[in-house]
Amino acid sequence: MEGQTEKLELVKRNISSYPDFPKPGILFRDLFSLLRNPRAFRALQDVMIEHISSQLTPRPEAVVALEARGFVLGPLIALHFDIPFIPVRKRGKLPGEVMQASFTLEYGTDIFEIQSSSITGGLNVLIIDDLLATGGT
Repeated sequence: MEGQTEKLELVKRNISSYPDFPKPGILFRDLFSLLRNPRAFRALQDVMIEHISSQLTPRPEAVVALEARGFVLGPLIALHFDIPFIPVRKRGKLPGEVMQASFTLEYGTDIFEIQSSSITGGLNVLIIDDLLATGGT
């Protein structure tokens, strides 16, 4: 059985890095390369679950994940903790009444939306995003 250190090393070895993508000065870490190795993908899931279990108090009541890479890990974490998964998408992708929030990227601004019926005030959520890319969201 692998310990946390070994799992982290396996994860690191399976994430490809691309300097200057999508623009100069950014070191893009490609989560999708890790998905090609089921053992590494499981190790990432295990490490995240262990971190959440040991570090987050109180425990999240829902997982909120931003498209698209957040959709890879968000449902796995939500299922493990038996809590709802709530997707956040770019403008115009969700049906029904939505709430919006704008954000600034290195090349402009955009808008994220969440279905109004999917979340209530005061809910303790875990947000999953791909901040290793640009940090724009």
